Formats: sequence, C-alpha cells, structure tokens
Amino acid sequence: MSLRTVAAEAALCRLDDASAVLDVRSPGEFALDHMPGASNWPVLDNAERARVGTLYQQQGAFEAKKVGAALVARNIARHLERESPRLARDWAPLVYCWRGGSRSGAMAHVLAQIGFRVTLVEGGYKALRAALVQNLEHTINGLMLRVLCGPTGSGKSRLLQALAQQGAQVLDLEALASHRGSVLGALPGQPQPPQKLFETQVWEQIRRFDPARTVWVESESRKIGQLYVPGPLLERMRAGACVRLEAPTEVRVAILLEDYAALTRDPEELSCRLASLTALRGRQTIARWHELIEAGSFPELVNELLQQHYDPSYDASIRRNFSRIDQAPSLVVGAPDAFANLAATLHESRAGRPASGTTAHGLQQALD
Repeated sequence: MSLRTVAAEAALCRLDDASAVLDVRSPGEFALDHMPGASNWPVLDNAERARVGTLYQQQGAFEAKKVGAALVARNIARHLERESPRLARDWAPLVYCWRGGSRSGAMAHVLAQIGFRVTLVEGGYKALRAALVQNLEHTINGLMLRVLCGPTGSGKSRLLQALAQQGAQVLDLEALASHRGSVLGALPGQPQPPQKLFETQVWEQIRRFDPARTVWVESESRKIGQLYVPGPLLERMRAGACVRLEAPTEVRVAILLEDYAALTRDPEELSCRLASLTALRGRQTIARWHELIEAGSFPELVNELLQQHYDPSYDASIRRNFSRIDQAPSLVVGAPDAFANLAATLHESRAGRPASGTTAHGLQQALD
C-alpha cells in the first residue's frame, strides 16, 4: 500500500504535481471554496452529511459512525465504478477533506489498497486554507505592480484585456470577482463567487506570475460588488506606481454604452439598480434618470451619471487611496478601439523597448 501524509504547506506546493486533486467534502463545502484544479469526489453528499451530523448530536459518535461508514463505503464505490476504468497504475492523487480525518482517510485508504500512490493532506482543507492565506501575502509582496487608474468609462478593463493579449502579466480582479465594481457592475447571469473562493482564484493567478516582470492591475476600491479585495493586495496596489488613463467625455460615454449594453436592453433592471442610489443622490435626481431611461436617452443618462455620480466619487477616492497618482504618467484614450495600440505602448515601455507616439511621451522614463 502506497499512502503518505504531507503537511498542508508542502501539499500547496505540489498541487500541479499530483495526477488529480480530490476534495472529498460535500458539494456544499466544495462550492464555498476548494483548491485550484480540485475535483469533487464527495464521500457524503449534503443531505448525508447533515444526517450523520444530526445523529452525532442526538445519539453520539458510535451510532453516527455506523451510519456514516455505510454511506461513505457506497459513495467511494460509486466514484470508483465511474472513474477507475480510465485510471492508470501510476495515477497519484492528492486527497483532502475538511480536517484530514475520517472522510479523506477512508478514500485514501481504499485508493492506496488498489495500488495507487496516494498523498493525504494533514489537516485537510482547513490547514490548506491557512497555508494559502499565508502564501498569498508572501507572494503579493514579491509582485512588481503597475496600477491602471482612470475615471469610469476610461477603459481600464479594456486595456487590461489588451495587455493580456500582448503577453503582459495581468491580474483582472473584476473578471475573477464577476463584477465591474460599481452599482451597475453586476454581470447578467454571472453570480459572484464566495469570498474564500475568490481569494483562492486570486492566489492561483498570482502564484504563476514571474516576479521579475510587471503585473498590471486596475485600481479598485476595497470591495468589488460584495467581495473584498485581499487586504495585503489592496495595500500593495495603493502603494504601487500608477498609469493614468484620460479620455474625452464622449469617448467614455461610447465605451460605457458598449460595455453595459445588456442594461440598456433591460430598462427595468437598470432602473432598479439606479434606485439604490436614492439616499445618496436624492429622489429628484433618480426620477430624472428614470425619465431618461423611459425615453431611451441612454447617452444623456450616461453623461449625467458620469458628471453627477461617478466622477465626484472617483476624484475623492483616487487621491485618498493612491498616493502616487499625482506622479503618474498619462495615456490619452482617443477612441473606444484604441486599446491595442495603448497596450503596445505600455508593454514595450516595460520591456525596455522605445515607445512611440505622442501618448507615450515620457512614459518609459516614468515607468522605469
């Protein structure tokens, strides 16, 4: 039998080396968070876990374990019947449950008895989570961040995407959070992940970055929708060097109308989201915006939102939170389709190649 136990810190470093990462917790636990690349092989489903837990409270550990053992055995058998035909002799899974106890121990024992080389995580998910949080802070401190700043509609997210397409290292927090970060930022049909899963996804991305290369990130507030940016990352972002995007109002309006087209096609949802600003902007202003929605005057609505809501909030926030904004070089966004060229300007400047064009004046010196 080939079964070994490793500490969570070591297991975290070996996630990519395992043939598979098996999370044997219930589907409900798995949905809240799991290690990157993990597959869910629950030995108890949600209802079974609740049933065994109730038995433990009402009748004690012995009765709970009798029922739980039978359920675990049946579920392990089902997983093996489904998966074993495709598993080679050298398959070497990493297995964990909540605390590295009975559930993962049962799965690991059976797999090892078959002849697979099994690694069991000491302390389970709880220990892995603690190790991940610690490693996240350490990894963040080694990043060379460059922060894209700019008012709403200046195209920060578009520029991040263009940078990624040109091979730059990009941390797109809004994509990971499934939210654009404003009152209108919820994405249709895309719920936000749980907080812990969001943090795991951030860690999974930054652990793969080359620390010798720049990592581009968008300036964010403390929250993106309902999710909090990890504290150490937020601190590093706010202390990082910035690049400021500037765009004429008409360009910003055009970008926002494209990016939020789903809301202009759903006036009822748009009105509902804007109603949440009543306490901040007043009933009269909200009523005015509702009238513009009913009239289909979306360019005028966006223009008023920028002037009366987004820009005043942004100006105060960016100067309060990003201490180096006044020293930031500027890039002028002249059109909604300008981002490939702007990305090339930034990427070439960071690579040490001469940047060209009027928007790049002084950029290389400012970034170096």
